[in-house]
Amino acid sequence: MLKAGFVSLGCAKNLVDTEIMLGILADNNITITDDPHAADILIVNTCGFIDSAKEESISTIIQMADFKREGKCRGLIVAGCLGQRYQQELLDELPEVSAIVGTGAWHRIMEAVQAVLAGERLLLIGETDTIYDENMRRITTTPSYSAYVKIAEGCSNCCSYCVIPLVRGKYRSRTIESIVSEVKNLTAQGVKEINLIAQDTTSYGRDRYHTPQLTALLKELVKIDGLLWIRLLYCYPKYFNDELIETIASEPKICKYIDMPLQHADDEILAAMNRRDTRADIEKLLTKIRTSIPGVVIRTSFIVGFPGESDAHFETLKQFMLAQKFERVGVFSYSQEEGTPAGALVQQVPDTVKEERYHELMALQCQISEELNRQMEGKELTVLIEGHNSEQPDVAFGRSYREAPEVDGRIFVENAGGLVPGAVVQAEVVQGFTYDLLAEKKPD
Repeated sequence: MLKAGFVSLGCAKNLVDTEIMLGILADNNITITDDPHAADILIVNTCGFIDSAKEESISTIIQMADFKREGKCRGLIVAGCLGQRYQQELLDELPEVSAIVGTGAWHRIMEAVQAVLAGERLLLIGETDTIYDENMRRITTTPSYSAYVKIAEGCSNCCSYCVIPLVRGKYRSRTIESIVSEVKNLTAQGVKEINLIAQDTTSYGRDRYHTPQLTALLKELVKIDGLLWIRLLYCYPKYFNDELIETIASEPKICKYIDMPLQHADDEILAAMNRRDTRADIEKLLTKIRTSIPGVVIRTSFIVGFPGESDAHFETLKQFMLAQKFERVGVFSYSQEEGTPAGALVQQVPDTVKEERYHELMALQCQISEELNRQMEGKELTVLIEGHNSEQPDVAFGRSYREAPEVDGRIFVENAGGLVPGAVVQAEVVQGFTYDLLAEKKPD
């Protein structure tokens, strides 16, 4: 029986594509292996969003190519954003690569496998208008209690720094019925936490239903038995309306956790980024969210070193962070990407300045995060257990509604020996640190 090894890079949206391709392979009697030495076919699902992601993708491809020379591997397939973006160029410059499968052709992965086994080199790009549905087999790679569900593909916002519309196509939503059906299937398999993802979650439904329908989707999902949490990731502020805020506040299954990448806080930079909100708009929205949703946690991300960002622009961003005190912040140095309007601007910021600003904001957020975590001391949280400390088996670690998988800190729970991953317990926070919390399990 043929064996395939799979490496998935990049964001959770890319991971869902990987899981669908794994399902297609399994449906065609191909066994999935974690050992690249044992694989007949190796597939790398790449990210091509920014320079660091491209470098990781190329490095992984080259690393996997070693197994074509040293192992039983008969073909190396490159899937995902890097292949979609660079297409024939990748085939020309990387002779080790047997086939390219772009973001619009993941459903043709078996066509690529068959061509590679026949000794052919193949370029499959397809149209960037495909999206999976609930009828496609999906092999989840996340823990059994948590899964990502992609509610839409592509993006139509066209931020000036971003290549996503180029490699993923325009925004296109799945139907409410398709998403609900998939979540029911996942819940029946034991999934307790559903993380809703899209490039712009709050735009869900605009293309298909002519008006945003995220609230309508959520009202259907909360009816599903067995769900503990529904978490919203990648929320664009433009369509974060009052109805959505009220729904999050009133529905116990919806995590009081909002991931809203804002990217900057200076109006001149926001306009240059082609963002559709001003600082005043953002501040008004944040005030409304915090007032209406008690205990809400807000995660955001910022880009430093965008072309033309002056010391004054950066100071505006810094003061905004100080004033807002976000619970979670990711900071990224601007990456100059070909094919984007921002990439063609002449006012590029030196890398050394980007680096300084990155470290300054991260240091500031460390202080804010520790301050907020200390304020959690004495509070009780529902914790989803994910594992145990190998050196202290009585100490488990997990997450509450306040922590998204993979990107946020952990809660370490004392007196939790014997709890298995997926267990849900009540715990009281006893100490807050920069990113993590220490808690004690409450008596049953």
